Formats: sequence, structure tokens, C-alpha cells
Amino acid sequence: MAPHPLASTAPPLDALAASLPPGAMVVDPGIVEAYRFDRSHAPVAGRPLALIRATCTADVQATLRWASAARVPVVTRGAGTGLSGGSLAIDGAITLSTERMCSIEVDPAKGIAVVQPGALNAEVKAAARTHGLWYPPDPSSFEICSIGGNVATNAGGLCCAKYGITSDYVLGLEVVLADGRALRLGAGTIKDVAGYDLKRLFVGSEGTLGVVTEATLRLRPLPEPATTMVALFPDVVAAGRAVSDIRSGLRPALLELMDSTAIAAVERQARMGLDTGAGAMLIGASDAGGEAGKAEVAAMIRSCECHSANEVAWSSDPDEGEHLMAARRMAIPAVEKLGAVLIEDVGVPLDRIGDLLGGIEAVAKAHSTTIATIGHAGDGNFHPLVVFDRSDPDSVARADRAFGEVMDLALSLGGTITGEHGVGTLKRPWLAAQLGDDVLEVSRRIKAALDPLGILNPGKGI
Repeated sequence: MAPHPLASTAPPLDALAASLPPGAMVVDPGIVEAYRFDRSHAPVAGRPLALIRATCTADVQATLRWASAARVPVVTRGAGTGLSGGSLAIDGAITLSTERMCSIEVDPAKGIAVVQPGALNAEVKAAARTHGLWYPPDPSSFEICSIGGNVATNAGGLCCAKYGITSDYVLGLEVVLADGRALRLGAGTIKDVAGYDLKRLFVGSEGTLGVVTEATLRLRPLPEPATTMVALFPDVVAAGRAVSDIRSGLRPALLELMDSTAIAAVERQARMGLDTGAGAMLIGASDAGGEAGKAEVAAMIRSCECHSANEVAWSSDPDEGEHLMAARRMAIPAVEKLGAVLIEDVGVPLDRIGDLLGGIEAVAKAHSTTIATIGHAGDGNFHPLVVFDRSDPDSVARADRAFGEVMDLALSLGGTITGEHGVGTLKRPWLAAQLGDDVLEVSRRIKAALDPLGILNPGKGI
């Protein structure tokens, strides 16, 4: 990214280095290079002035105090798995990595986990499981994404149709403001209505309001083993209508969709025996347990059959269920084998799912561009994956137009430009169209109040 106006003159780094533990500041270009990009396939990222690898809240405070005094922007980065360009480096800025802040403390009596931002989602799940507990938010990248990034984007995932998203599990936060002050927001209690609910302001703020250095997360008891069903459809529109029908009466533990392009990409890479002749595949599951779970799955099957499913099967075998979910989770990496990918993250009301999926197909055809669509169908959140050849200017231009038209389509259906990945840089041009001038102006007032110098992740999100 181009330099921010505040970063036009590089200040000396000696004072910053002196305020941090030895080795925390890195200026070696070979190391810094690995921290410039995220997984968004955005073509441009800046070159940071330095990389700071924080190990504690005090390191973050020292970095932000120096940055405020020196008028230098700061881009906070977790595991670098973001899909919207939210952690792309900026010329002349500081990249602040929280990857080394990874402690996890589970309190089973309180049903909470106190977690630093660098801990991976999978690590939190594993730590909770040792106490018979569960952390539900379940991004497809759960094995490699960090809790700090999940909080920054208010991440969802495969099971959020029934269990909710990250904000539903954040009971408290420690946040460092741009001037270096550390705030403790919320509490370790299930209910807390003292004062404004400021913690929710920071969840989903993409590092533009403060840096999360600790999160207190609500845990749940482990769910019952899932009963899983899979249905194959002649096309995505039929599958979308089945989803709307299912969700009109049920809240499945998960309900995931893959279109024909995504199915073929996964099968090409993993040889899992998927039916590449299907127009779409729908994977649903119930964790109600026992006969109740089977009844929920039976209801899902009836909806699928009513909407032209070619083939439907179900199983209460956990291994078979995990096999199907593995196929869904590997969809993005598999599609990335086809070329560079712009990953969208649109959401629509549940009764407009069929319209969205049909519209995406029309956009792909109009621009002679491959779009593989996958998504958390149970909550109307889809990820159209726009494939292009970075070395071909015409392919890049067609992909950019297709990307924009899918955004416009989602908004025309009463939807959103992002359900869980965040605005970042990729979706920022469409933000005003969704929010409107008044909401955008109020949002920027909040930003100015907390970050008056505008040093926190400038050019991203709001």
C-alpha cells in the first residue's frame, strides 16, 4: 500500500528499540518481507519501517506510545490468514505482530478461557476440550487462524447458524489504545450491563480502534456427536432454495454448500470420491443427539428432496461426517490451485439465497470468469471465489468487474458485503453504499475519538 501521510518521513527507531525487549524489533528485509501480505491475494502491499513481534501487553503499549509520539501508523497482524487485506503492510509504517502472544488459560468452573491474541483457534478448542468444554466459533481456517484475528473481524464459521459468531463468545477484552493506554472491558461473568458495552465496539473493528491483547471467551459443554447428511443437486439455485426451506423451520448445527466448481477443485486435489457431476452439494448436520438428531436430519432430507436433490444420504458415523467437512474446509486451498483468487464474503437474507447463487452464476458467465461458490449456507453467508490469471491483464480486469458486481448483487438483495472476513482494503469501495452517509460519518467520529491521529490501520475498514 502507498505510504500514509503520517509515514512520509521515517523517524529514528532507537527509542522504540530501547523500549522493547532485545530482538522484539526486526528490520531485516528478508524477515519483514514475510509479514507484508495476507491471504487476500491483494496485489500490492507496502514495506514497513520495522516489524515488532510483541510478547506481552507492555510491548504493545510501548510500540503505540512511540508511534503516537512519532506520528507513525501501525498495522496489527495476527497469523496473516485474513482474506480482505486488513493486515496488508503500509509503506513507512510499523507492522505489529501478536503471533508470540499465545497463552491460554481455561477456567472450567467459570466456563471461560482467557486467551492472548496469538493463540490459534484450534489451540483454544483443544485446551477447552481437555476440560470437556468447547469453543464454538469455527472458521474453515480454524487450524491456522488466530483468536486476535477472529476478534478483529468478528469471525464466524461453519457452526455459527446455530451457535453464533465470535462476538457471542467474547465476555471481556484487554485493548491498548493508540496512545498506549490499556483498557479492560467487560468481565468474566456471563451477564454484565455496567456502562456501555465497549467490548463489542472493538470486536470486528479490524485493528482500527485499538489492539486486542487479551480476550476472555465463553465456553460451552461439548455437543452431542453429530448426525450428518449430504445432498447433491442439479444446480446451485435448487440447493439454495432447499437451504431457505430448511432454515424456515430448523437451526442445524451446520449447513454448508459447495458448487460444482468447488467440488471439482477439491476432488482434483484430494481424490475423495466426490461426485463431480453434481451441480451443488449441501452438507447438513444435527448435534441434537439420539432420535432428536435423526429427526432433524430427516427433516433436512425432506426439504432437499422437495427441491430436486438427485441423491441424499445420511450417517451418524462421526468419521464419515468429518470426511465430508474436510472436503468443505479444503475448498479455498483447492480453488487457489486454479489461479489467483479474490475471495468474496457476501451475505443475504435467508429467503434470497437462491437469487444470490443464481446471480453469481450469471456474473461469472457475463465476464467469462471462473467463480467457485462455497459458503455457510445456514446463515446466508457465501464465499464466491473469483479465479483469475495475475499475468493476464484482461483476466485481472474481468475478475475485478465480476468481484464488484457480486458485491452490488448482494447489496441489491438486502445483504452485506462482508459476513465474517471484514472490510479490509478489498471491500472498502462498497462500504458507503451499504452503511449510508450518516452511519459512516458517525463511525468516523468514533474512530477519531479513539485514534485522533489516525495511526491505527489507516486505509482499512471504516
